[in-house]
Amino acid sequence: QVQLVESGGGLVQPGGSLRLSCVASGSIFSILHMNWYRQAPGKERELVSSITSIGSTIYADSVKGRFTISRDNAKNTVYLQMYNLKPEDTAVYYCRTDVNFVAVWGRGTLVTVSS
Repeated sequence: QVQLVESGGGLVQPGGSLRLSCVASGSIFSILHMNWYRQAPGKERELVSSITSIGSTIYADSVKGRFTISRDNAKNTVYLQMYNLKPEDTAVYYCRTDVNFVAVWGRGTLVTVSS
């Protein structure tokens, strides 16, 4: 069974950077399509970025050019590098994958962008 654990959130000033990490348990990480979602206060959860098993990526329009998703299969880890953070990026960031058509979520890591 795959479990996901996020880390790397925190408080950062506008224009700052953070790198989020999501570590997956188990031995099938390399074949998993991995996703980062976020949920801001009072808003619905939204897809931020995805990376396939072969490294193809997609991004939400709101983060294109500022965020980069990557993966290290040797470490069972997917990363979200965030640059030029804005107050509207404040949210809980979640890692998600699907195993046998069942969604697996991490517990999230809070990112707060504020001066």
